[in-house]
Amino acid sequence: MQKIRHTPVAPTRTQRLPSGGEIDAHRHDDHQIAYASQGTIAVTTDAGSWIAPATRAIWIPAGTVHHHQAHGDLDLHLVGLPTTENPLGLDKPAVLAVNPLLRELIIAYTRTPEDNSPPHLRLRAVLLDQLKTSPEQPLHLPTPTDPLLRELHDILRANPADNRSLDTLGRQIGASARTLSRHLRDDLGLTYLQWRTQIRLHQALILLADHTPVTTVAHRCGWSSASTFINVFRRTFGHTPGSQPGL
Repeated sequence: MQKIRHTPVAPTRTQRLPSGGEIDAHRHDDHQIAYASQGTIAVTTDAGSWIAPATRAIWIPAGTVHHHQAHGDLDLHLVGLPTTENPLGLDKPAVLAVNPLLRELIIAYTRTPEDNSPPHLRLRAVLLDQLKTSPEQPLHLPTPTDPLLRELHDILRANPADNRSLDTLGRQIGASARTLSRHLRDDLGLTYLQWRTQIRLHQALILLADHTPVTTVAHRCGWSSASTFINVFRRTFGHTPGSQPGL
């Protein structure tokens, strides 16, 4: 059994991780924000995985056992907050939008974490104010609890470009499309196409962090053309994959 490291105080710091680098599963008694100014950060818990490029940050509530993984060379900024400070009132991990001002605030604040001077404390206050207006983003890839969905999940994660219908996939794992659709609705609150798109977008962010060309990403993740992929990416993230900050 893997030992879970317990860190009472969530650290505030800047850390560099190589592509593929990890921070093993741990928990702390404070809330924490994980933000990658370069590369893409993935945070995994028992409930699923959250992934964030440089326009997003991940909120990790106090007590959550989580594991970090870097995709692309990562400049990781961690902001620890006591449980009395929860600007958005979130009790579960979430991906938050990061505008240019919030990006610079996080970078500046984590650059000198031991600084308790009045200017640095004012910087922290502005950072908290900005967090209050950072909307939650639908970038959570939930881990299914149903055994059939777990099997389907493994198939799609192994090959996001698999365009077979739910009927065909169902025959492979011994379940009807109607049964799988019902389990998806009950377990994850998603349709099959919504779930598959989330899986593909997560994989796309990982490939982009490793500087894979956009056209190659589109094809590897199952989109019929680069333009289709770019449109889906823009609707989800607010910018095109080719203009993604931090890459």
